Amino acid sequence: MKTKALSLLSALLILSACSTKEEFDRELGVVSAFSELVNAGVKQLALSSPMTPTEMDKLYPLAVEAAKVHNVLVTRESDLIKTSLFPKDIVEGKEVLLLHQGNTKYAYDQLKKDQEGLISSNKYDQAERLEISRRFGRLLSYSPRKINKLLADNTAYRTLDDFNIQATNVFLYYKDLAKATTFYTETLGLELLTEYDNASIIKITDSALLILVDAAKGMHSADEPKTVALALLTNQLPEWYAYLQEKGVEIKYTYKPKEGGPHDGFVAIDPEGYLLEFEMFKQHQENEAFVPYLEQNEEVQTSINYNAKQLSFHGAITWLYYKDLLAMQGFTENVLGLEMVADQGWTKIYRATDTGFIGLVDERRGMHKFTEEKGVTVSFIIEDLDGWYQYVQANEPFELREGAFEEGPGGRYKAFVGFDPEGYFLEFDKFFEHPDNEKLMPLFK
Repeated sequence: MKTKALSLLSALLILSACSTKEEFDRELGVVSAFSELVNAGVKQLALSSPMTPTEMDKLYPLAVEAAKVHNVLVTRESDLIKTSLFPKDIVEGKEVLLLHQGNTKYAYDQLKKDQEGLISSNKYDQAERLEISRRFGRLLSYSPRKINKLLADNTAYRTLDDFNIQATNVFLYYKDLAKATTFYTETLGLELLTEYDNASIIKITDSALLILVDAAKGMHSADEPKTVALALLTNQLPEWYAYLQEKGVEIKYTYKPKEGGPHDGFVAIDPEGYLLEFEMFKQHQENEAFVPYLEQNEEVQTSINYNAKQLSFHGAITWLYYKDLLAMQGFTENVLGLEMVADQGWTKIYRATDTGFIGLVDERRGMHKFTEEKGVTVSFIIEDLDGWYQYVQANEPFELREGAFEEGPGGRYKAFVGFDPEGYFLEFDKFFEHPDNEKLMPLFK
């Protein structure tokens, strides 16, 4: 009888365990999947679904068992750090499981201590709240864009990306605007979209533009340092190089393709000294996130036919030169909200549109050194310009230029100008239906 009773008890315990596992089948699946990601190094810290303490009493031992398969530790957390990444009441009266390895739990505990210290010293202001939230997001291995999205979902925080970037644009300044326009439209074969009395707007691709400005009427002098380089992305480097040599265009750095390297290219000089980098990015470890964007872009043909080939481009990078690259990386990701698509160490490339990119360069290794004055304006064409302007005015993520908001003659455009942390002019534009904009407006619809 005693043996039969023990057998019955064992059977009941097994049935109970099976029943409990079935009850938490989904949650255990999440724990197992996240544990695998932690063990693979994809995530530093992972969280289970929030549960009541009673539910967690049942789940915890099963979760420990599931995580152990992947060499992951499980910590029961009844006071999850509260940040702006998630709604305030998401864990109210509930617990979560922390899934971690190595010193991650120490980093999490330190984050909580730092938050508590800021709160107790009355220093937990908006900037510190965002920084604590970002630290927690990075601990969870979220990308900067994912962190930005969560912050935007739960706070008034926004980035430029929330207001829809329609095109990148770069303003270059010339003493002889007519000559510069001829070079870009005839020598390079780019399409002239429109001419204003002080500027020529030129298409590189549908979402990467170039504006040539009469320096006598612009925000910069033609004599200011030309601390910028424009990369024209193409798969026809040999053809472009031979063609430009035949045209007598000055070459600063010659074409020397390198087997196995991340990119090839050469650098030409435009009529007034701006550097043009003709560049091709190749399959390489540092380009793994970048090349898929480029390969999906359509080639935009120029008017140049060379040796029976129609020469073309499929994107553009505006290269900018900085002293503090890390600080500028933070500004580009956290204020502008752009996505890094290539990290070359001393350069960082960010996607603004499918074909328009911004490149940050460490001035100690780039083609230019840092300069206080810069004969260039970096521009973004924005769908909701008014919304972005109101946000910038209210939150001051960067300094605005005095008399910033401007409406163009005849209602052709609206714009405002600010400054990035190292002095580049940032212009934000919106164009409107107007006879002068007839070829420009279809790009933004």
